[in-house]
Amino acid sequence: MDENRKLNFFEKYLTVWVILCIGGGILIGRITPGMAMKLDSLSIYQVSIPIAICLFFMMYPIMVKIDFSEVLKAAKTPKPVLMTLGINWLIKPFTMYLIATIFIGFLFRGFLPGTEIIKTGQEVELWRSYISGTILLGIAPCTAMVLMWSYLARGNDGLTLVMVAINSLTMLFLYAPLGGFLLGVNAMPIPWRTILLSVTIYVGLPLIAGYFSRKLIIKRKGITWFNDKFLHVLTPISIGALLVTLVLLFSFKGEIIIKNPLTIIWIAIPLFIQTIFIFSLGYFLLSRALKLSYHDAAPAAMIGASNHFEVAIATATTLYGLSSGAALATVVGVLIEVPVMLMLVAICKKTCYLFKECNLDLPQCKKGKIDVEGETA
Repeated sequence: MDENRKLNFFEKYLTVWVILCIGGGILIGRITPGMAMKLDSLSIYQVSIPIAICLFFMMYPIMVKIDFSEVLKAAKTPKPVLMTLGINWLIKPFTMYLIATIFIGFLFRGFLPGTEIIKTGQEVELWRSYISGTILLGIAPCTAMVLMWSYLARGNDGLTLVMVAINSLTMLFLYAPLGGFLLGVNAMPIPWRTILLSVTIYVGLPLIAGYFSRKLIIKRKGITWFNDKFLHVLTPISIGALLVTLVLLFSFKGEIIIKNPLTIIWIAIPLFIQTIFIFSLGYFLLSRALKLSYHDAAPAAMIGASNHFEVAIATATTLYGLSSGAALATVVGVLIEVPVMLMLVAICKKTCYLFKECNLDLPQCKKGKIDVEGETA
């Protein structure tokens, strides 16, 4: 295992860039009011063309990394894959809705007054819109940054790629119906044509483009050039596209944040609790019950705990608009993602001795029952 696994410059300081984009967006919104609204008006079936362009460049670098031939290898390690799928689609969406409703819908409701006019022209309560944003985060399992979290925790990189591929495929079929159901439970309008188009554009299109361009580039340039040169350039592009999107979001959302600065905190609390709960369920309970090795348990738990915030942001802005509370809630998910997941990486490495198989060369690994005979595949 590589002892010097690190986030690159953009990834390491993602939370800082997000904060700067929030400030920059608010400033732009004050200097040139209405700019984001005009950009957002360039749309097809409520799908914003400028946002779609940004989000394609967010998603493509993620999808092009996936080798879908690896999915066939999932049969060799079915337990962590099935555990992750169960958490992502049978548990996480519903606990996210429940936790968000308890905190945003009841405990913090008095701090989140007012209504807003969403993209469909309907008036909804702000707190309900914020819950909708958390729902869209809860039904979007991570398929991007989890590769880095697994890498830093020294997890099974091959298994992580398999789970990322499977998650990407399942999102195509489950994201829209599950999102529609929970948004309906939350009494929010559900423009079905828009949500289906969103999944097609923000997941399907980059997935197809990534699959075919990967095959073509590797055929012409080779796998070494692809990994060392091509992928190295893409990560800053992906994060840059995310940051441009955030500037657009906050250029229109700035006034509400200035008037209600604690809104970010009220939304962040249930998101934080949900992340810790899902991670603990996967890592400390289910992984140990299934007798997984540490190298399988760490990525399997973190892929459930982290969120595909790119898709969540895209869907929220498409369904309800750049200025919606739902869009703001998904951005809060970005804000807390990096520091919270880095904390969970540290927890994994500190508690690796809880698992029978752990090949980390760390002092704590000598505490428990450790099988060091050979590397975990």
